[in-house]
Amino acid sequence: MLPLRDHLPTRTFPFVNYLLILANIVVFVLERLAIANGVGPTDLLMGLGYVPARLWIDPLGAVETVFTSMFMHDPSNLLHIGGNMLFLWIFGDNVEDAMGHFRYLAFYLVGGIAAAAAMTVIGPTSTVPMIGASGAISAVLAAYVFLYPRSPITVLNPIFLLWFFFGLFLIFPAWLVVGLFFVYNLWDALVNSSQGGVAYMAHVGGFVVGALLYRAFLSGRPRLTEYDRWQRWSQPRPPRRRDEW
Repeated sequence: MLPLRDHLPTRTFPFVNYLLILANIVVFVLERLAIANGVGPTDLLMGLGYVPARLWIDPLGAVETVFTSMFMHDPSNLLHIGGNMLFLWIFGDNVEDAMGHFRYLAFYLVGGIAAAAAMTVIGPTSTVPMIGASGAISAVLAAYVFLYPRSPITVLNPIFLLWFFFGLFLIFPAWLVVGLFFVYNLWDALVNSSQGGVAYMAHVGGFVVGALLYRAFLSGRPRLTEYDRWQRWSQPRPPRRRDEW
């Protein structure tokens, strides 16, 4: 199920989330320009992607690539960055609204670090570069689903024949949409260590750490976990009757 949008409003403008999306897109464009100017794709990924084996040879360099890899995507695959940015756009704004702007940025980065750590634990000598924002975004998904499990998510109907009965779009609660995302990635993490530089265990690591730490990042913030409150805010106010003026 491909999510297309959620229906929860935000109280604040999610400028950090939009800046993260912009940063990922800019880095992707720079990757394409570098390749167009003669830089080999493999050299680019090995130089800026996170390679677990490098941690034991060049620790400082490996730590640096933990952060650069978060903003890199397969330069030959628009679906890679497109899917990641779609998920970040749908789910990130409400998590930023709940945590606050700078806490959200820190939470996002912690999710990316957790993704790299997960890959290091399962493959400490791996020379396959890990790239992508998926680990950090997985942490965001975990926070979202625990904060707003009943939030309605519009998804693309994945079965063509059912379009004639239920339409092109369906609405499911966040716990189902995000839950299926986690189960799918957990299964692939157990079956496939990585594919095309995108590591499924990184998604699992980011998600688990996000689920464990999201409450800490909400410390001292107003709790906005009651979906009914969000639902009331999202509905237009009825016009006032003349006898109420």
